[in-house]
Amino acid sequence: MRIMPSKNTIKTYVEKSYYHIYNRGINKERIFLDAQDYKTFLSYLKLYLSPVSLQGDSSQVKAAPSKQLKNYTDQIKLNAYCLLSNHFHLLVWQDDFDRINFFMRSLATKFSRYFNRKYDRLGPVFQSVYKAVLVESEDQLLYLSKYIHRNPLDVLPARRLLAGYKYSSYPNYLGLFNQTWVEPLDFINRSYKTFVEETDERDLLTIKSVLIEEI
Repeated sequence: MRIMPSKNTIKTYVEKSYYHIYNRGINKERIFLDAQDYKTFLSYLKLYLSPVSLQGDSSQVKAAPSKQLKNYTDQIKLNAYCLLSNHFHLLVWQDDFDRINFFMRSLATKFSRYFNRKYDRLGPVFQSVYKAVLVESEDQLLYLSKYIHRNPLDVLPARRLLAGYKYSSYPNYLGLFNQTWVEPLDFINRSYKTFVEETDERDLLTIKSVLIEEI
């Protein structure tokens, strides 16, 4: 029987598997201070996860040829995400056993450089190295997507506003918009909106106690 390490600091990488990835700002400080910060983080995700041939001239983040971002299109699939002011959640699938490690290292380094340059600061932006939890069942995967998409409830005045939260993949699942670099889970066979927004919290508490520490 495999024993999960405390606080998910030791990562078990498995090829062709789903993972819950999360991290927060150092000392629980905010890592997204304004709309530009959120959009920049998302633009890095887009550039890392979109085929180079489709990026064109519309990319929000420009770079000299010698400093072009690495591309993980064929190695990492982003299935869900949510950004809050001082932390983020990603649900990803990796092809090879160590692709997440390279992907997250690239993402954290790029965003930290942007953040420190913008706010004229030095030092780490994130609390520590990201946490990674291997998803081991379809039910776990489904309820994890629910947990991720419900995260903004703490900052929204009403549950019905979840679908309008700008920094979550939830609208992709509802067909409200299509971010081509996000691949919603394709096995969902019930009303996803009802599933996510239902009021019974017991399943969420179970998933939270098993998967993550307090953000």
